[in-house]
Amino acid sequence: MTLTELFESSLKGRAGQPALQYERVGGEFAWLTFGEIDRRASRMAAALSFRGLRAGDRCVVHLANRIEFLDLFLACLRVGVLFVPVNVLYRDRELSHIVADSEPALIVTTAEHRALFADDSRVVTIEELNFTTEQTDQTGAATATATTDNTDNTERPLQQRQLLDDDSAPAVIIYTSGTTGKAKGAVLSRGNLAANASHLVAAWRITATDRYLAALPLFHVHGLGNGICTWLASGCTMRLVERFDHTRVAGWFDTFKPTLFFGVPTIYVRLLELAPDAQRRMGAGMRLFVSGSAPLPAQVMEDFRVRFGHTILERYGMSETLMNIGNPYDGERRPGSVGLPFPGVEARIVDDAGALVEDDSVGQLEVRGPNVFAGYWRNEDATAKGFRDDWFHTGDMAERSADGYFTLRGRASDLIISGGFNIYPREIEELLLGQPGVREVAVVGAADARRGEVVIAYIVAGAESTDDALRAACAASLASFKTPRAFIRVDALPRTALGKIQKHRLPPWRRD
Repeated sequence: MTLTELFESSLKGRAGQPALQYERVGGEFAWLTFGEIDRRASRMAAALSFRGLRAGDRCVVHLANRIEFLDLFLACLRVGVLFVPVNVLYRDRELSHIVADSEPALIVTTAEHRALFADDSRVVTIEELNFTTEQTDQTGAATATATTDNTDNTERPLQQRQLLDDDSAPAVIIYTSGTTGKAKGAVLSRGNLAANASHLVAAWRITATDRYLAALPLFHVHGLGNGICTWLASGCTMRLVERFDHTRVAGWFDTFKPTLFFGVPTIYVRLLELAPDAQRRMGAGMRLFVSGSAPLPAQVMEDFRVRFGHTILERYGMSETLMNIGNPYDGERRPGSVGLPFPGVEARIVDDAGALVEDDSVGQLEVRGPNVFAGYWRNEDATAKGFRDDWFHTGDMAERSADGYFTLRGRASDLIISGGFNIYPREIEELLLGQPGVREVAVVGAADARRGEVVIAYIVAGAESTDDALRAACAASLASFKTPRAFIRVDALPRTALGKIQKHRLPPWRRD
C-alpha cells in the first residue's frame, strides 16, 4: 500500500471521526476530525504552491509540536516538496549548516525565532503562512494545485541513487543528530515511510480504537516516522502536546486515557519519579509502552514493570532506516535486547571484511529492507561508505543470540581497545547503572601511552555511590581490564533532544 493510500484510509475513510486533540496557547485542548485535518492540509498545500514551491523543492520547518507542523508535513507530501524538520533547540551554527546543505525554497519558523535566520529572504513565520492559508481558502485556491498527481516530477537530482517512481520518491530529509560531527541529511522516501508505518501497525497491533499520547518532538524520526505515520495509517486518536512535561504527564493520562505511548529512556526515568498512586493509575488503562532512540537500561525496564504493571517494548531504529528490530508484542521482551527484525527487514552481524560472525559474537550490524533509505542528501561519499552492496552499515556493534534476538553493544566508534582487548562500553554502563545511587553513566576510552586506551566512566550519582564501591562492583563482575581507571562525577550528561548521549561533548579526562 502506498503512503497516500495509507493516510487517506483515515483522512478520507474516517473523515467524520475524531482524530486529534491538540494543545492551544494557554493549555486548552481542541479537537479536529480526520476530515478537518485533510482540509487544513489542502489549504496549506495551496499556500505553498501560491508561494511558488514545486515538486523537488525543500521546505525547512523549525517548529515545536503544534498543529501547523502536521499541516506542513501533509502539505509537502501533496505538493511533492521535501519536508526538512529541524530541532527547535538548534541555533545559528546548526541551522546555518542545514540551510546551506539542503538549500530550501522556504524556511518556516515562529515570529519568536525569526532572528535565528538573520535576514534570509526565504524565511516565513508560521503566523504569516497561516494568513496565506486563510487567503487561499477564501479565494478557493485550494484545488488541484495541492495534489501530488499534479506535480511534474522534475525533482532536482539528489546526486545519489535515482528516486523516480512514487514509492521511491523523496519525501523527508532527516538530519542526523550529529553526535560525532556535522549532521548529514538522510533522504527518506514515501515508500520508506509507508513500509515503516505498516510494519509498526501490524507488529504493535495498533488499531483505530487506540489512543496515542504524542509527547516526543515531531522533528525527530521517532515522533514523525513512528508516531505521526502510525496515527494516520491506523486511524487511532491522538493527543499532541508541545513537549514531555513530567509535572503534567499524570494529568494527561487521567484526562486523555491513552492506550499507546512512545518514549525515550530519559522519559521513562522521569516517569519512575512520579508518586506510586499516579503510576498505578497511568498503567491501568495502558496497552503498550515503547522505548527507543537510546539504550534502555535493564534496571529501568524492571522498575517500570513493577511500578506500572507493563514491560516496556524496546526497539531499534535510525534516522536512515526508521525501525529495523523490535522486541515482540507477544513473547519475551528481553531486557537489554532490542529484539527481532521486523517482517520484511533483514539484519546480520559481520566482521570488518563483511563475513558473517557466529551467534553470540560481537560484530558490526547491517540491515536491509523497504524501510532503509537510499542515501544522504548531496553526499555521495557518505552514501557509498554507508552501504556494502545493498546492506546498510549501521555503525553499531551488536551480537545475535542463537534464538535470533539482537543486543546492541555500542557504536563502533565507541569501541575501546585497551592492551589489545576489545571493550564495549554498554556492558560496563549497564553494570554501573545497577549500583545504588547511580542515575546516569557514559563510558569512554581515553588515550594511554602503555595500553593504548583506558576506560573512563562519567557518572551522575548520589553521595552514597563511592568510587571504591563502584570499583568493587566492577571487579566482582568484569574482567580487570574493563574496570574504569577513573570515575568522573558530572551534574548531567550531554544529550540530544531525544536523550542520546553525546560522548564527544564530555569534559576531557586529565591524570592527577
